[in-house]
Amino acid sequence: MDLEDLLRAMDRTAANLRKMDSVWERAKPFIPSGPQRGSDVQYDALRAAWADLLPGLPRIDGWTITEPLPDIDDMGQAFIDYLDIGVHPTAVHAAGEKPGADLAAYRYRLDRARRRAARSRLEQLVAMVDAALPLALGDTARDAVERRENEQTEEVETAIGEIARLLGEDAESIDRWWDLQRHMRFSQGHDWHDIVEFDWPAVRAGIEAKSLGDSDPLPVPDIDLGQAASGNLTGAATLALPWELLNDDGFERLLYDLLRDIPEHQNVEWLMQTRAPDRGRDLSMDRVLRDGSGGVRTERVIVQAKHWRSRSVNAAAISETATAGKLWGPPLVRGIVIATSGRFTADAVSWAERHNSEGHAPYIELWPDSRLETLLAQRPHIAAAHGLK
Repeated sequence: MDLEDLLRAMDRTAANLRKMDSVWERAKPFIPSGPQRGSDVQYDALRAAWADLLPGLPRIDGWTITEPLPDIDDMGQAFIDYLDIGVHPTAVHAAGEKPGADLAAYRYRLDRARRRAARSRLEQLVAMVDAALPLALGDTARDAVERRENEQTEEVETAIGEIARLLGEDAESIDRWWDLQRHMRFSQGHDWHDIVEFDWPAVRAGIEAKSLGDSDPLPVPDIDLGQAASGNLTGAATLALPWELLNDDGFERLLYDLLRDIPEHQNVEWLMQTRAPDRGRDLSMDRVLRDGSGGVRTERVIVQAKHWRSRSVNAAAISETATAGKLWGPPLVRGIVIATSGRFTADAVSWAERHNSEGHAPYIELWPDSRLETLLAQRPHIAAAHGLK
C-alpha cells in the first residue's frame, strides 16, 4: 500500500475517532449509576450516532470497536436485579465504562500503527535535512538579511513539510517547531543560522522521541534469558561503549537523559541561548548538596557536551569555557561540567586542577568517556535507549 494512502486512511480514522469521543462525552451523563427505568430521547440519538460511526474505525492488528453504546434502560433494570439479590453490580458499572475504555484502547493502537508506518521514512528525512542544512547555509554571514534560496533550502523545506505530514498533530508539540516554521518562512541568512544552531537540533530530538513511543520496545534477541544465563558464557563484560554510533545531537540527548536520571540533579534543561564555540549545546541544572547535619542547598551547574572523537579536549577549550562561565547568570553559576565522549589532554587536566586549587569560580569538573561509561553501566537502560547497547 502506498504510504500516502495509508496516512490518508489514518487521518480519516483519527477524525472519526474524535467524533466518537464527542458522542461519548455527551452520552456519559446519561449512563445510570443506580436503579432506574426508561431511556432518554437525546441518549437514543447519541446511541444511533455511535452506531453510524462504528464502520469508520477499521481494524488495527485484527481488532476494532464493535459494540454499541449500552442500553440505559437495561442497565437500570440490571441495577434493580442486583439489588434484589444482594450482589454488588460490578458488571453493570463495567458495562457503563466500556465505551470509554474501548476508545482509549483504539487510540493507543492507532498512534502505535502511525509511528510504525512513519518511522523508516522519518529516519530518511532526518538524514536528508542533516546533509542539506550545511549546504543551505553555506558561508552566509551570521547577521545577513538577504533571503537565502537555493536547492538545499528547498530540499529542507520539502523534508520538513513531509515530516509534519508523517507526525500529524504530534508535530505541533515538538520544542521549537513553530520557530523552525517561522525562520523557514522569512528565510533570511540569519534565520538559517538560527535553524542550524537552535531550531533543528531541538526539532530533530523531538522527531526521534515521537517516532519511538514509551511503549515501543527496544529490539531484543528471541532467546530465553534464564536458560542463556545458565549456560557456559564466554567473553567478559566491558564498560566500553561505541560512541562513534552517536552524532553530536545524539550525544547531547544521551547526556541530557543521563543527568536527569541522577537523583541529585534537578531542573535539567537546555540553554538554547548559551552556545559553546564548537556549537555544542549547554545544559543547566540544579545540583542538590546535603550534609550530615541535615542541611540542604542547591547550586547551579552548567554542563557542556563535547562529542570529540578525533581529538582530545585541550587546555585552551577548558580555559575558554571557564571564562564564558563567569558571564553566565543570573542565577550565579557555581560549577561547570565538561563532558566528552573522548578524553582530555594532560595540559587540560592540569589547567582544571590548578584553576580549582586556586579557588577560582566556577569550579571545573572534567567527565571523560571513562566516567560517562561508568555512569551508564549503572543505568544500562539509558545506553540501550540510545543504541549503545
